[in-house]
Amino acid sequence: MQHYPQATLYVVATPIGNLADISLRALHVLQLVDAIACEDKRHTQPLLRQYGVDKPLLAVHQHNEAEAAGLVVERLQRGERVAYVSDAGTPAVSDPGARLVAAVRAAGLAVMPLPGASSVTTVLSAAGVTRAEGSEGSGSSFVFAGFLPSKAGERDQAIALLQADARAIVILEAPHRIEALARALGLLQGRLITVGRELTKQFEEIATMPAQDFAAWLAAGPQRTRGEFALVLHASAPHEGPDDSMRVLQLLLAELPLKTAVKLAADITGASRNELYDTALKLKKE
Repeated sequence: MQHYPQATLYVVATPIGNLADISLRALHVLQLVDAIACEDKRHTQPLLRQYGVDKPLLAVHQHNEAEAAGLVVERLQRGERVAYVSDAGTPAVSDPGARLVAAVRAAGLAVMPLPGASSVTTVLSAAGVTRAEGSEGSGSSFVFAGFLPSKAGERDQAIALLQADARAIVILEAPHRIEALARALGLLQGRLITVGRELTKQFEEIATMPAQDFAAWLAAGPQRTRGEFALVLHASAPHEGPDDSMRVLQLLLAELPLKTAVKLAADITGASRNELYDTALKLKKE
C-alpha cells in the first residue's frame, strides 16, 4: 500500500468527460488532502460535489500560476498535503500545472503523480496506429504536438514540420478553431487522420479518414464542430531523396512567402538552400 506523506503536492488526473473514469486512488487522495489547487474553481467545485468531496479550493491557472505556486509551496512547507487538478484529464501536459510542479520541486518538496484519464492516450488507443513502414523495432511510437499555433502562417509552418515526421502525431484543438485546422491539414492529402470528438462523453465520435477529407467530414453535420478534439495523424513511410525536398517545398510555397518557404524546406529536409531557392523561383514562374 502506498503512503501519502505530508508536505507533498499530489498531481491528480480527473475525467475528460465520463465521471465514472475517476480512479479510486484519486478519490482517496482528494478526501485526504488539506486543500485542492485547481485550474478553475467554477469547474472543479461542481465536479468535486459529484464525488462528495468538500475541500478548500485554490485557483492556479495559466494567468497566475507563477504567483499562486508560491502560495502552494508555503502550504506544503507548513506540512500540508495539496492536490492539483486541471479542468479535465492529466494536469501539466497541455493544461496548467507544469510551473507549479517545477516550483514545488525547486523548493525541495515532493510531488506525487496520480495517473488517470488523458485525451492523448485515449485517442491513440482507438486509432490503431503502427510504427512507420521501414522503421526498426515493433509496436508504435508517437509525438505529442498538443495545440498548434492559432495564427495561419505559424500553423502552416508547424504542419509542414509535422508532415516531415513519419511517426504518429497527436494534436489537440478547441471547437472554435477546428475548421481552420481541418483546412490546413488538408495539405497532407492522403495521410490518415483519426478524429476523436467529445471523447468519453455522450456524443463521442471517432472516425478515421484521409487528411484531405477532414474538412468535408466536419461540414457533413452541424454537431461535428462542437466539443473538444483530439486528433492522431497516422504514421507514414519516410520519404527520402530529392523528391522529398521538392514535396516539402511545394507544400510550403502554397502557404508562405518564397524566402520563408525555402528556409523551412532546407531546415526540414537538409537540402541546399541555394538549390531550393532556384527551384522555388522556377516553380513561381510556372
